[in-house]
Amino acid sequence: MNIADYKGVWVFAEQREGELQKVSLELLGEGRRQADKLGVKLTALLLGDNVAHLADELAKHGADEVLVAEDKNLAHYTTDAYTKVICDLANERKPGILFVGATFIGRDLGPRVAARLNTGLTADCTSIDVEVENGDLLATRPAFGGNLMATIACPDHRPQMATVRPGVFEKVNTNGADCKIEKVAVQLSDSDVRTKVLETVKTAKDIVDISEAKIIVAGGRGVGSKENFDLVKELAEALGGVVAGSRAAVEKGWVENAYQVGQTGKTVKPTIYVACGISGAIQHVAGMQDSEVIIAINKDETAPIMQVADYGIVGDLKKVIPELIAQVKAIKDAE
Repeated sequence: MNIADYKGVWVFAEQREGELQKVSLELLGEGRRQADKLGVKLTALLLGDNVAHLADELAKHGADEVLVAEDKNLAHYTTDAYTKVICDLANERKPGILFVGATFIGRDLGPRVAARLNTGLTADCTSIDVEVENGDLLATRPAFGGNLMATIACPDHRPQMATVRPGVFEKVNTNGADCKIEKVAVQLSDSDVRTKVLETVKTAKDIVDISEAKIIVAGGRGVGSKENFDLVKELAEALGGVVAGSRAAVEKGWVENAYQVGQTGKTVKPTIYVACGISGAIQHVAGMQDSEVIIAINKDETAPIMQVADYGIVGDLKKVIPELIAQVKAIKDAE
């Protein structure tokens, strides 16, 4: 392998049923920053069937180039089909870096592509940088249960790959006028796909994406019980926000896994984040520290969460939260 032949930053633009996933647009934003550092092109890789109309949106979020691969076998995600198309393109065009969103699809696709291309993959990254001199990708992720952050490089193989969490990076907006959109040939037959999607059944649950929420009220182990966690939900409702929880709250069954904030959950950046009974372990703080305003409610004034909070309320949340709810309702009634 001649590493000098591999140039450019690629982003896998994940779409489902013709809708681009938010993490793909966030990755284009970060990819734009890193591509500019390296002085290379940023390419969005769009796979599916009848999805070419999405290329314009990718162009407006920073891509210099969009490669559109359309085929009936790409209509629904399958590991075999998507891996073959991406690897064929990567072997032909030799990108230096390939980013994939750490979604359910991305966590399946990324390792398979990396294995097929005989390269390395840093999974579930929370930070990205590059060394301009040699083009090495520096991917940072939590390690040892989130107790430390490891920065990993892949200097001897290309493309360098990383899956990146949703909600970590910011989108960028450009006019997209100079973006080149290219439809690429797909060498894919029915025999290349060992699994077939016969039917897609959606659950009836209406799950809110907390990474998009402007106001979040989160509860932790200190809430004490499922009954007390209902107070957290009431405060979230009163504020017009959504409820979330720490890992401890999820493990106790007080809130669903989809609403977990932290290194093993989701990264959020709301306007207001209210932490109720959350101690402030580094694993949790890593997922919410970029919130604009952080309000902590805790009995312990020395809890680590107080060090990152803009406002701290020391007291029993069973008394504090009802008072906050009453005050919020009073303000709304007076409007």
